[in-house]
Amino acid sequence: MTVFIMVAGVFTGAHVWQETAARLGVAGGEVHAVALTGVDAARPAPSARTNLETHVEDVIAAIDAVDADREIVLVGHDYGIHPAVGAADRRARRIARIVYLDCAMPRNGAPALAAVPDRALRTRLAELDHCSGQEGELAPPARDEWERWGSTAGVSDAVLDRLTALAVPQPLGTLLQPLRLTGAVTAVPATGVLCTRNGASIDRVQRLVDFDDPAMAFLAEPRFSFFELPTGHWPMLSCPAELADVLLRATAGEGHRLRPVGAGALPTHLRPFPLDVPELSRDRKGHVDLYVPDSDEPRPAVVFVHGGPVPAGARPTPRDWPTLVGHARLAAGEGMAGATLDHRLHDIADYERAAADITAAVELVRADPRVDADRVALWFFSGGGLLTADWLAKPPAWLRCLAASYPVLAPLPGWGPADSRFHPVRAITHAGTLPVVLLRAGLEVPEIAATVDAFVTAADDSGARLELVDVPNGHHDFETLDAPEETGPALRHAMRSVITHLRR
Repeated sequence: MTVFIMVAGVFTGAHVWQETAARLGVAGGEVHAVALTGVDAARPAPSARTNLETHVEDVIAAIDAVDADREIVLVGHDYGIHPAVGAADRRARRIARIVYLDCAMPRNGAPALAAVPDRALRTRLAELDHCSGQEGELAPPARDEWERWGSTAGVSDAVLDRLTALAVPQPLGTLLQPLRLTGAVTAVPATGVLCTRNGASIDRVQRLVDFDDPAMAFLAEPRFSFFELPTGHWPMLSCPAELADVLLRATAGEGHRLRPVGAGALPTHLRPFPLDVPELSRDRKGHVDLYVPDSDEPRPAVVFVHGGPVPAGARPTPRDWPTLVGHARLAAGEGMAGATLDHRLHDIADYERAAADITAAVELVRADPRVDADRVALWFFSGGGLLTADWLAKPPAWLRCLAASYPVLAPLPGWGPADSRFHPVRAITHAGTLPVVLLRAGLEVPEIAATVDAFVTAADDSGARLELVDVPNGHHDFETLDAPEETGPALRHAMRSVITHLRR
């Protein structure tokens, strides 16, 4: 008989597992929901004495209480994965499998705070750490604030009311103390359960592996499997029966395995650009590549901004991806200067420094004597769409057009607060006469499509100059995923529109 040891996330306790535990019990499993010191009613303690190590010890105690001949599956949700992994590292031989339930992968030496998507909250908590030495506590969210910690999709109003009523403060030490691992946990089989309405999916994890970052290669090892659940960040509350089924299947060794780098077809981001473009050589300057046609006069420029997050160790870097290079050469073939760049959007908390990188890149392009500094367009892709906000809110005179392909245009669930600086849906109301060309994928991921719909509505309401170029049968990354006869006309139409604005 399998024993499931369940560890809950921030502000919550063992109570969140009740329905899932009941279903596992009916299937013959045994469940121990760990009562974490200082956050669970069963284990009260002054928060000043409670840190991550305290919770690691709580989980170790639960493991040690199980008979040695029993199989243990350790399940960690949200923050709970940090004490779960810390305990598994010290009891690796006792654990048959770790289940990462809609959470990041903890790293040795990193605190749980590093996984918090809200950068402003990270900064505030780090300042509290400096002042208080990890003492104190973080107040639980109000009912309408849970989305800052993850999508509540699928959670009924009554259950959300109960979650809020039972929420408790989180001791700061649990979020600020670094996790210490020996490495023993890396031998334990693992399963990731990804909640698609919280922005996670098997396809997105596969893409992380495909970026060929050595730090991500382990996810394609045979010991890892993956499942998806079409729900938000709290599946034990929104779909407990489906979660129980997935946990039982994971215990049986089922689940999707990722494709290692080099196995099978080319990854999406390295597939060929679908249009014929001139083979212009690049001129590399710092983190920018320029593709400039021969001309006696300075040329207008189109700067192409990649999406993300993209792991820091990705090779090749985005400015060398066929889609970005293809767009830049397509612009150059039309008499424009095309530019690609690398920016440091490696994590959802990196938008500020990515924005700074883009500003520096644009100034570098505008300073080039072959470029008409007063005629520049910016073209954004995918997760880079949030970076349009600054340019929409205060468009400079030299910015003649802004374009975006299958963009994210508002923070996704779990990506931080809705009042973020990087919120194009709000920024478009200040765009004035700036022309905006939006390439919209008809088969877009629903969570991203919702942000595009909101952007279009806001643009219509504010009288913004928005041109929609639809790709009805196009998916996200349609340039490399969909047939050229479907995507080619849309790409050429959008490029002609951008160039028309640049020439005015």
